Amino acid sequence: MGNVDTSQVIGIDLGGTAIKLGRFTQDGSCLQSLTIATPQPAIPSAVVEVILDAISLIDPQSYSKAIGVGTPGPVDATGRIAVVAINLSNWHDVPLADLLEAKLNLPTLLANDANCAGLGEYWLGAGKQFQNLILITLGTGVGGAIILDGKLFTGHRGAAGELGLITLKPDGHKCNSGNQGSLEQYASVPAIRRCTGLEPHELGALASSGDEKALTFWHEYGKDLGAGLASLIYVLTPEAIAIGGGVGASFEFFLPSMQAEIERRVLPSSREGLQILRAQLGNQAGMVGAAKLALSLLR
Repeated sequence: MGNVDTSQVIGIDLGGTAIKLGRFTQDGSCLQSLTIATPQPAIPSAVVEVILDAISLIDPQSYSKAIGVGTPGPVDATGRIAVVAINLSNWHDVPLADLLEAKLNLPTLLANDANCAGLGEYWLGAGKQFQNLILITLGTGVGGAIILDGKLFTGHRGAAGELGLITLKPDGHKCNSGNQGSLEQYASVPAIRRCTGLEPHELGALASSGDEKALTFWHEYGKDLGAGLASLIYVLTPEAIAIGGGVGASFEFFLPSMQAEIERRVLPSSREGLQILRAQLGNQAGMVGAAKLALSLLR
């Protein structure tokens, strides 16, 4: 087997309804993967037990040398504690890295699931040609990740990169974050439902058929998204922005107005060479990025 036992890692994407796990080599090859149901209620002890069982199935020979976990919520700056996990019962300051290390004796690192998705796209997806990348995910919420000089940027407390919570319209809809008029309130799935009474995939299908109202909606949606991204571009001047999440399925319909809005608002010097791309890894991005996170523990 050569040096196979020194290079493999486990990537885990922990969600409210499902947990995705994969065993990866250092070059990003996924040797085996598995999706299991998240136990309900998803108390930490129950989640740890099903993760242990799943790892024994995808790595029966114990070749893996580190574990990375993406969790649906903020993680502390050390990457060891899940501060809060959305849609998981009683998850407050859960020392998940410690819990897994105690059972498996493998170094473990945690990150927010959107950050893991960004790492995945940077490593093997739409962003693999770039060292400075923004991933923005358009789904139930609006999340994202920032890659600067090839490294995930999370700030000094581990909470940076909440891209959907930037202010878009100061007097707009109230946000659960406490902000008002955040980008999430205009670009998320609930926002689309509130505005149109339809699901994003329905609006995409209508736009595909040439429906003028749907096409107009996506035009306006792209303008709002472009305005929000303009602020991020000025601050971060990325080489590329990858658009992911379920709403990204209608990328072709909102891309033109989004690009036009960015060009209108952002000086050429801040957007020179900027590429806006559709994310490539879909719902595997979090698991892939968690594996990339684990690889950082082997160096």
